[in-house]
Amino acid sequence: MAALRQIMTSGWPALRVLRTVGNKSIAGCPALRGFRRVGGKSLYVLLLGLLALAGCRQDMHDQPRFKPLAKSDFYPDLRSARQPVDGTVARGELREDTYFYTGKMGDFPGDYMPFKTTQADLDRGHERFDIYCAPCHSRTGDGNGMIPQRGFRHPPSYHEERLRKAALGYFFQVMTEGFGAMPDYASQIPPRDRWCIVAYIRALQLSQNATAADAGGQQLPTPAPQFEEPGSGATPAVPLPPSPAAEGTETPKETGERQR
Repeated sequence: MAALRQIMTSGWPALRVLRTVGNKSIAGCPALRGFRRVGGKSLYVLLLGLLALAGCRQDMHDQPRFKPLAKSDFYPDLRSARQPVDGTVARGELREDTYFYTGKMGDFPGDYMPFKTTQADLDRGHERFDIYCAPCHSRTGDGNGMIPQRGFRHPPSYHEERLRKAALGYFFQVMTEGFGAMPDYASQIPPRDRWCIVAYIRALQLSQNATAADAGGQQLPTPAPQFEEPGSGATPAVPLPPSPAAEGTETPKETGERQR
């Protein structure tokens, strides 16, 4: 406050005028005289606030800038969007593991997973496959999804001999770069999720071509699930409850005899 009082009594003409006008206004206005009686400090606080507001400008909002891909006369090539500096790598874009990001070993697709596959990875691949792949390839991978059923070009079946023998990196490469009528999914699906889909595709191929030895003695083909209510697109299916005999409870015959 002492510093502000010193400024007001200094030799600045504008501030002397402001102080003089302020005093006359207060003298001629009963309401402002009451304001002054509250304390002289209030006037200085008000003036300090006015000085602070005078410093508010729109320079930060209207600062010079380039619109994306706009022309610039500053650079010889007239492009405002600049290439990264030579020898630099953006954070998170080092990609030392080339195989993880390309699925290739040299010029050819590799045939191994770049990380140890777990059940969680297969579940993740199953989920991503149903979202991004099943509309065309169908959930069983036979190429008869809902999109081809409505006139789009049919993709090949994953269960044909050629694709059953295809390297794992080939599927990753197709998802990354696209193939034929299929666009690339590099921007929609992160690299690890693409590998999870690859693992699920291989499991899907095995499930449709498994032998009795692969199934470990289980019945082939696996019996279709039975539902009490098949459900619709908006409601989930309701599976049949397990049979009483399977739970070790009374059979329907015994229950009927007891009821009689």
